[in-house]
Amino acid sequence: MKITRIISHVLQYEMPEQLGYSQQYYGHRTAHLVEVETDEGVTGWGECFGPGTIALANKSIVEKVIQPMVLGMDPMDRDVIWHKVYNLMRDHGQKGMPMQSLSGVDIALWDIAGKVAGLPLHKMIGGAHRMSVPCYGYGMMLRDEPVDALAARFTDEAAAIKDMGFVATKMKTGFGPKPDVALCTAVRKGVGDAYPFMVDANHAYTTSDAFYVGRALDELDAYWFEEPIAPEDHAGYAELRRGLSVNISGGEAEFGRWGWRAILENRGLDIAQPEVCALGGISEYLRVLALCHAHFTPVVNHVWGSAIAVATNLQLLAAMPPLPGGLHPWEPMLEFDTTDNKFRDDLLTHPLNIQAQVKANAGRVTIPDGPGIGVEPDRDFIAHYALAA
Repeated sequence: MKITRIISHVLQYEMPEQLGYSQQYYGHRTAHLVEVETDEGVTGWGECFGPGTIALANKSIVEKVIQPMVLGMDPMDRDVIWHKVYNLMRDHGQKGMPMQSLSGVDIALWDIAGKVAGLPLHKMIGGAHRMSVPCYGYGMMLRDEPVDALAARFTDEAAAIKDMGFVATKMKTGFGPKPDVALCTAVRKGVGDAYPFMVDANHAYTTSDAFYVGRALDELDAYWFEEPIAPEDHAGYAELRRGLSVNISGGEAEFGRWGWRAILENRGLDIAQPEVCALGGISEYLRVLALCHAHFTPVVNHVWGSAIAVATNLQLLAAMPPLPGGLHPWEPMLEFDTTDNKFRDDLLTHPLNIQAQVKANAGRVTIPDGPGIGVEPDRDFIAHYALAA
């Protein structure tokens, strides 16, 4: 079998309302799907992490840089392909967009391997430790409106996510320490005292400001404080972890085993959040997962993208060993963005229907059992939302 073509599909549509996080507001939803074709008619699908114009830049890397390197190679030689591409791009991008682009290609190669074997991805990795996973609902995005109004909105939205059946919820912050504490307090009000909620700052704070917010989160009994400071500030993460009770989480902005080794050796994370569509794909994710578990750091995958990303992560969560083992081990969760996303809800020929599953199954989602990542996109849907080259 040989790779004959790699196609990038960048999809986009205008969202019903503008949403934001600590770094920007956005009015369009974007997804970057990667399709790898072979001479035997087997096609694999992957996804590259990266919004907006970043997706268009990654499209060029996939088609103009990576594709010429791997045409004619056997798609089953995933590790050979991974290291060839990484080594040839190493001088030009050990992190960032080159790794995001490699991620989409690598996921597609694993999809091909599963289809050739007739096995779901979790079987290819080594089996399922669980055939369903708990799911938390991500919402409470920033809006360009007064904080008092947004706090009232957050209270209602958090309560609604809880009522949908999700096992926990996560919110955004980014207006500054004092207004952000008000938003966090509003979310706790919406979900009540016992329900877990998490806070994602998208590296908005200095270390001192993160301590200010983190101490409030200790009082509010938040479950984790995600990306409180810049991902490069390893010493700051360790300082926060030593000084706060709330779990410190992060890692979505890290790439490859070498970057992750530095994070883990620094002991700055209570919970690791690798992003498979960015860090180097499934091949590199498995190496990073092994590093995390070697450092006794539990993993909750970062998930932000289309149904391809969701399905891939469901397979990985199924195959993730418990840490530690026992009768009632700590369990990973699926991250689910509850805001409008056609590329998650309507992309597939057979939709995952995550929200319906959550409601019907006490907050849990089943693992797809089809070959590869277990799903197939609708080509007519892709053609409708594809951006022109």
